Amino acid sequence: MADYLKYPVLFVHGMGFRDRKLFCYWGRTPKAFEARGCRVFFAGQNSSDTVETNAAVVARRIDEIIALTGAEKVNIIAHSKGGLEARYAISKLGKGKFVASLTTLSTPHHGSKTVDLLRFVPDFLVRLCCKCCDIGFWVMGDKKPDTYGSISIFRTAAAAEFNRQVMDDPAVYYQSYAFIMKRPTSDMLMCPHNIFVKLIEGDNDGLLPPASVKWGNFRGVFTGNSNRGISHCDEVDLRRFRLTKKQGDGISDIVEFYLGIAEELKQMGF
Repeated sequence: MADYLKYPVLFVHGMGFRDRKLFCYWGRTPKAFEARGCRVFFAGQNSSDTVETNAAVVARRIDEIIALTGAEKVNIIAHSKGGLEARYAISKLGKGKFVASLTTLSTPHHGSKTVDLLRFVPDFLVRLCCKCCDIGFWVMGDKKPDTYGSISIFRTAAAAEFNRQVMDDPAVYYQSYAFIMKRPTSDMLMCPHNIFVKLIEGDNDGLLPPASVKWGNFRGVFTGNSNRGISHCDEVDLRRFRLTKKQGDGISDIVEFYLGIAEELKQMGF
């Protein structure tokens, strides 16, 4: 079968998970891509580490894919913090020449005003919470998890400085997507987060509002075609099934949404 895309696809996961064979971060999407002839790879970076450290892993993975497949470039699809790591690998680690496109979904390119509120929380409490998270991430496989270092990039000032230093590579096509939940009960995992973020920043996917994730060619704000909407977890097919059987305006199955992205990249020659 001919490749669905000219170049292989590298999926770069977000914070809090690792790429696992038994429980893939991206749900059903990678297999759907492979069924259409795509060559699919995963970055394999840590679940909780600084952008710089994880970006080095992404950069090495790009080199491995180029060597393994003989392809000239890769297409990167990245979710959440993974988008920042991909940008760093492209621009600061010299991998732009090997990347045809970078598609980011709900990546905090401009930080989070909600995270900014952590400045009102005593630093020792923030560090304590982060250390507790580190234990969980260590169990998941991170050798030296650094949650405190990871979340620092989510502050709006840190994001602005990151954007000043990590310039886009003109040879790479950048595009971004935003999503929103229609109501807090759309996803009970994201319910309290959605309520809190909405009070501060408006509509969001349970973590980030559209204004935070716009980068490159911003493709717009997407939601479901039912009353549920699309949460940060739904964006990576956490539950492994269609969001709704309904048809019409909006997304009914996130896998179909990703296949649409791939089809567009194919039409662009990527």
